[in-house]
Amino acid sequence: MNKITMSSAYVDEFINQFSVKQIIEMFDLMPDVIFWVKDEKGCFVYANQFFLEHIGVTSLAQIVGLSDFDFSPVHIAKQFAVDDKKVMHGEVVNNRLEMNNTKSGDIAWFTTSKRPLFDEQGKAIGSYGISRHLEKTSLALSGMDALKEPVAYVRKNYMQDIRLKELADITHLSISALERRFKKYLGKTPKQFINEVRLENARRLLIETNIAVATIANDTGFTDHSYFSRQFQKLFKQSPSAFRQEHCFNEVLSE
Repeated sequence: MNKITMSSAYVDEFINQFSVKQIIEMFDLMPDVIFWVKDEKGCFVYANQFFLEHIGVTSLAQIVGLSDFDFSPVHIAKQFAVDDKKVMHGEVVNNRLEMNNTKSGDIAWFTTSKRPLFDEQGKAIGSYGISRHLEKTSLALSGMDALKEPVAYVRKNYMQDIRLKELADITHLSISALERRFKKYLGKTPKQFINEVRLENARRLLIETNIAVATIANDTGFTDHSYFSRQFQKLFKQSPSAFRQEHCFNEVLSE
């Protein structure tokens, strides 16, 4: 049977011969990828070895039935919980920038993708995702330190007015070469990266503090409040005010 005559029925029959477990265990062969599966309550049901090492446990049994709140700072766990609920309702996350903890306990940036998990009847029964340490990923892909310095600079100075020429000068590249490198290795332009770092910090402040939205916008590098709101809406599918209101409502319900 060749590729042209192979039917969908044959493909389905072939796939049904092996278990999902065989597939997800393949993620143990990817030492730079954090992989997990959660149920509808946001509790872990599976994770690869790198994920276990990332949160500091030695066996899968130590995390099954637990959630992000058992392993991450509260404000980060709350962000994950909000995202998981949206993913359960069909929203997908593609290579989004997120804050998380490293094994040493430091805050770092990761690129994350998430999907809803459906049963055979099409009902959402959980979610799964993969995440990669941003700096380690960019270095592994590029084989050089070309993005290490500009990434670190943005993380440190996101609240300031950052010009592309500054980032280009740091890497001794032209602006166009810098843009090509960001696009190649991070899948986004320098401006998009700066915005996402700012927006993730803004989201953290909306959860952790009662600071006015306009002040948060200014404190995270957005001089135009309207532009900040549009960008926040674009990335998180909610306005800053709606996000804060929903978060506070969920927090009251959980108390």
